[in-house]
Amino acid sequence: MNVSYPAAERVDQVDVLHGHPVADPYRWLESVDDPRTVAWSGQQDDMATAFLEALPGRAELRERLAALLRAGSVTPPVWRGERAFYTRREAGQEHAVLLVREANGSDRVLLDPMTLDPAGTTTLDSWEPSVEGERLVYQISVGGDEESLLHVIDVVTGDLLDGPIDRCRYSPVAWLPGGEQLYYVRRLPPEAVPTGEEQFHRRVWRHIVGSDPDRDVEVHGAGLDATNYYDVHVSQDGRWLTVSASAGTAPRDDVWIADLAGAGPLREVQVGVDARCAAWVASDGRLYLLTDRDAPRGRLCVTSPETPAYDRWREVVPESDTDVLQDVALVDGPHDGPLILVAHGRDASSRLSLVDPTNGTRICTVDLPGVGSVVGLTAHPDGGQQAWIGYTDFATAPSVLMWDSGAPYGTSSWERAPGDAPHQAATVTEVHFPSADGTTIHMFVVSPDGHAAQPRPTVLYGYGGFNVALAPAYSAAMLTWVAAGGVWAVANLRGGSENGEAWHRAGMRAHKQNVFDDFAAAAASLTAAGWSTPQQLAIMGGSNGGLLVGAALTQRPELYAAVVCSAPLLDMVRYEHFGLGRTWNDEYGTAADAEELSWLLGYSPYHRVVPGTAYPAVLFTTFDSDTRVDPLHARKTCAALQHATTDDAPILLRRELDVGHGQRSVSRTLDLAVDQLAFLAARTGLSVP
Repeated sequence: MNVSYPAAERVDQVDVLHGHPVADPYRWLESVDDPRTVAWSGQQDDMATAFLEALPGRAELRERLAALLRAGSVTPPVWRGERAFYTRREAGQEHAVLLVREANGSDRVLLDPMTLDPAGTTTLDSWEPSVEGERLVYQISVGGDEESLLHVIDVVTGDLLDGPIDRCRYSPVAWLPGGEQLYYVRRLPPEAVPTGEEQFHRRVWRHIVGSDPDRDVEVHGAGLDATNYYDVHVSQDGRWLTVSASAGTAPRDDVWIADLAGAGPLREVQVGVDARCAAWVASDGRLYLLTDRDAPRGRLCVTSPETPAYDRWREVVPESDTDVLQDVALVDGPHDGPLILVAHGRDASSRLSLVDPTNGTRICTVDLPGVGSVVGLTAHPDGGQQAWIGYTDFATAPSVLMWDSGAPYGTSSWERAPGDAPHQAATVTEVHFPSADGTTIHMFVVSPDGHAAQPRPTVLYGYGGFNVALAPAYSAAMLTWVAAGGVWAVANLRGGSENGEAWHRAGMRAHKQNVFDDFAAAAASLTAAGWSTPQQLAIMGGSNGGLLVGAALTQRPELYAAVVCSAPLLDMVRYEHFGLGRTWNDEYGTAADAEELSWLLGYSPYHRVVPGTAYPAVLFTTFDSDTRVDPLHARKTCAALQHATTDDAPILLRRELDVGHGQRSVSRTLDLAVDQLAFLAARTGLSVP
């Protein structure tokens, strides 16, 4: 592609930070309203659209992707009394729909985002039924802003009882019995906080349904870290309130508990400890603590809520030597006494087992359908022998299994993904390889036949951050690529949760380069084993994964033929000034500290672009309503790469309006995936049948 890129002025902007001169020639592209940005973005739109629409195989890719997206999905039920609440997306639906299953087995639609907004730009962010199942809180966002307007409805009539209440982004909800009051999290109003901090300053509030939220009772948060996120739980009997806080995305929680029956204050359970801890009081009246404190792979402890100090915690699910504790469900045994159904992860895939809480011993393992993921584990809060298991793998759309303690070795199907997608054959191969420092890395390789005898066009996908595991999951894009004869690899890099908190910390802050080394080693492993070649190898990632592929292409451009970089973080010197960046400085570090600035400059993709370098083809995809990662990162780095590259491989910026960082409609997903896969196919030589 011989192309003349839109002109982008290089300004003489140099900041001196801790004695280091840091050039920023495209600072003006940070302003979305700057006339130069408006003109440049419009020209980029025209160029990207013309190029992408001319790519071969688009119609075939669209047809296959659309068919596979018809698989649909279903989530595990949340039980309240005799009602079960769950979401389901059927073939042809743009969004999942929230349903309630009544005691007689009939299903009823409670919320359909397309009814709220036929344009499809409204998303259902979260929902929580009351203790008795008579009322329900739901939160929606419009146009991708993720602002989560909170509403309350009557489950029987559908009548709106409360809302919308604004400033509820990332708000958990905990109902008190009776459905008249709830606890939730809401930001302070903009006029009450310093300029630029409107996305921070959350508080926990107690709210009476139907009352003015500005008169809510503030429960917790004043005087604490402005970036704190909070979680809240109320016990089934309404007696115990637990509150937890984490500063941004820091891997540590402060936890408090209050006896609501005695109107007592919040008391410390864990404060100032460098460890995660999720705490709740179960129906048996005991305080459960899912934690990595003194157990990097996780363990479950229990104590009395009246004596919550650490020295009174008793271990009921001990830390595993090999597996990472993911989730638990408390169930009744077939005879006397409680049992715990436990989900562990090993090499990113899930294992289920049954544990005796009296002594922590494993009673048995529970068979799952394949090498897959448990994506939700629920039980009835009032007790019972059953549990419901959300399950997916590379070929199975999200479905729900049911387990019974009376037949503990296996599961049955509660609800399959309701769509009618065609079956796509795919073979999953698990491989291990050494990174630069000798650390062993795990990777899934999904291919048509499981053989590496002939190199094929390959997509390598990764994330490597924020304690997030890349586990087996259904993907229409991945299956479409494999159906065309390609290979799709998913690497489990340091920075994720695949091997516990120590694995996470080995890929954050001063150790972030480990993640990029792991990814380069994954690319080298694919070529050395014969799966692919550098001319056939593409890389893909989004958000923190966009940072990953941005670092990969600027550190080792010769390893890749093409890059799809979606909603990325790329200017790591100034990332804290935009969106939610300030909440991530525990993951990356801050430029306000001299030592940490050196970490960031060591890999910041925007600052690593070197003029005169032959860069691979790059497709940046951004979303203008993204309130997490500002599209300015992609704009600045795209301009830098277009100026610097000596290769004729295209550097493109695809911009999308009225959609944000998270959920989107199926049609929007389809349009984006067609452009991304067609771009990668053209650059790696994949012939789309």
